[in-house]
Amino acid sequence: MNDLLSAVLEAHGGLERWNGFSRVRASIVTGGELWGIKGLVQDPAPRLMTVALHEQWASVQPFGSPDQKTAFTRDRIAIEKLDGQVVAERIDPRESFSGHELTTPWDASHRAYFNGYALWTYLTTPFLLAMPGFSVSEIDPVEEHGQRWRGLQARFPPRIAGHSTLQEFYVGEDHLLRRHDYRVDVAGGFAAVQYVHDIIEVDGFRLPSKRLAYRCGADGRANLEQLMVSIELSDVHFVR
Repeated sequence: MNDLLSAVLEAHGGLERWNGFSRVRASIVTGGELWGIKGLVQDPAPRLMTVALHEQWASVQPFGSPDQKTAFTRDRIAIEKLDGQVVAERIDPRESFSGHELTTPWDASHRAYFNGYALWTYLTTPFLLAMPGFSVSEIDPVEEHGQRWRGLQARFPPRIAGHSTLQEFYVGEDHLLRRHDYRVDVAGGFAAVQYVHDIIEVDGFRLPSKRLAYRCGADGRANLEQLMVSIELSDVHFVR
């Protein structure tokens, strides 16, 4: 593990503490242009998001109706009743995005899969980078708002679903996350720059409570006029 990653993990609460918990739950409110582009309606109602910390699993409820939830893993996405009865299921869901462009419409299962892997990534960052199979190296810093943010590039292992195989994470002088870059492979591979804001502390962990993901221009800068996804977290708590 490189020195910068070690410092980042410690700044966010420490790997030893992280290993003492099994799940995190949060209320989420999402918005942005992506949903309309995909032919979906996104309402501002809060939802309960639950993710596992040491394996890739996630669930959000309600989903589609008040008595439904999702069940996400890399190899399966399902929409279920709250008692576990399966409403819809897709095995090897990544394949269902083959040939998709940015404007290709999504169905409910596409949306559930995207929500599952994306929120799992966000709620486990930066600790997922210490999981087996991740390859992490320091990259050139970026200059933002008169500040110098050091960068880490992570190569995700095949067993973990993510936006793209290579993703970049930038941190401030306090080693807390400031920016997350990636390509959205399930939507034509468009480049995104996600800024994080409003760090909160919960159970000894520090994490952003607001994420704003913008389309990235050819110059590598965020197009602040095209907010693709916004996420706000509240009522966060960790479960042992």
